[in-house]
Amino acid sequence: MTKTAEQKYFNNFFEEKQLPYEMFEIEHQGQAHLIDTDFVIELIKGAPQAEQKQIRNTLVKIDFVNGNVNHFLKFLAESFVKTQY
Repeated sequence: MTKTAEQKYFNNFFEEKQLPYEMFEIEHQGQAHLIDTDFVIELIKGAPQAEQKQIRNTLVKIDFVNGNVNHFLKFLAESFVKTQY
């Protein structure tokens, strides 16, 4: 299977950034869900291509201003929990 441009970008981006590992605790409907950075990154890599493009654009903007990538990953984790549970 050929990797898309987004998948190559994500592999390079996360390898170069060496983000600190973080465990996100997401509260939803009275339940606590624990999701770590590695899980969120795998979700990103497996997302539909249109979503990958949006995520890539957001990461480029965050990186440009030296923003907190883990803050964005937590946002994505919250979105995942709210749509899956």
